[in-house]
Amino acid sequence: TEDLEKRIADLEDQLKRAVADYRNLEKRAEEEKRETVNFANKKLLLQLLPAFDTLLLAEKHVQDEGLKLSVKKVLEVLKDAGVQRIETEGQDFNPELMECVDTETGEDNKVISEIRAGFALFGKVLQPAQVKVGKKEL
Repeated sequence: TEDLEKRIADLEDQLKRAVADYRNLEKRAEEEKRETVNFANKKLLLQLLPAFDTLLLAEKHVQDEGLKLSVKKVLEVLKDAGVQRIETEGQDFNPELMECVDTETGEDNKVISEIRAGFALFGKVLQPAQVKVGKKEL
């Protein structure tokens, strides 16, 4: 009976490990599926962002309510897809999120203006923001 009890305990351990392995496999498969969808979205978003950049630039120069509503709607759609706009103006320059394209006299290492909007997909940079950064006078 002692051998049988040991055999039962071993089989129970094997069953527990098999169930745990299966649950881990399910989690990994779900994560891979999510990443595949995100990668497909990333490719499409990278193709669409230049067109959206043009809309944002037009919004800066043209006072039109229809254009403003369109930009707002596109931002909502992007947000629903996991895309967030990178906040820049007045922020400290962050080379992981931003690309400095020009400097100007101003508060050292602070973003003075945004040249092109930056976007992140689920926290990973899709397109770095292009910014003008302040620099103390020499």
